[in-house]
Amino acid sequence: MEKIYSTMPLHEIPWNMETPPEVLKELVESGKVTPCRALELGCGAGNYVMYLASKGFDATGVDISEAAIEIAEKSASVKGIRCTFIAGDVLGALHEFVEVFDFVYDWQLLHHIFPPDRERYINNVHRLLRRDGRYLSVSFSEDSPQFGGEGTYRKTPLDTVLYFSSEKEMAALFEPFFVIDELKTIDVEGKSGVHRAICALLRKR
Repeated sequence: MEKIYSTMPLHEIPWNMETPPEVLKELVESGKVTPCRALELGCGAGNYVMYLASKGFDATGVDISEAAIEIAEKSASVKGIRCTFIAGDVLGALHEFVEVFDFVYDWQLLHHIFPPDRERYINNVHRLLRRDGRYLSVSFSEDSPQFGGEGTYRKTPLDTVLYFSSEKEMAALFEPFFVIDELKTIDVEGKSGVHRAICALLRKR
């Protein structure tokens, strides 16, 4: 990720889209998630953190790439948007955070995290949320036709490897930690076309 954000123009990075996804917009505009302390895990260039901040959220983003965080901070400064960006490993201890959040989300992050590391990641999400806090997660479904169209592990043109999941697998991952309000497969617009993705809206137990 550091190499990608350090060497590629933002408009060429496949997942970097300034317009917030419809799923996130619907949660905000419908009032299902109201302005609160919010955290995006794997925020990249910070576009969606800035969107939430512009809607009155106390928004923070964390990403493993220091280059991405630098881009996000500069962009927020230019736009005059107040939010916080932190370089950190979402699979690490995340000692940077001493307070909990009301809303945590990851957008197209979990398919970068392979099954042996996923429980550790979900433990972090659980710890960072207040009691009854909401968690939104959207990641690629095994039904998505991209990058060969079959298999759980698929190599991308950027030489990254992604893990494509099933709804059953994601439910098994989430249920020990969260009440599942919604879990469904949806179409997500990307720069190269439509992806099939598993969308989960959860509440901390």
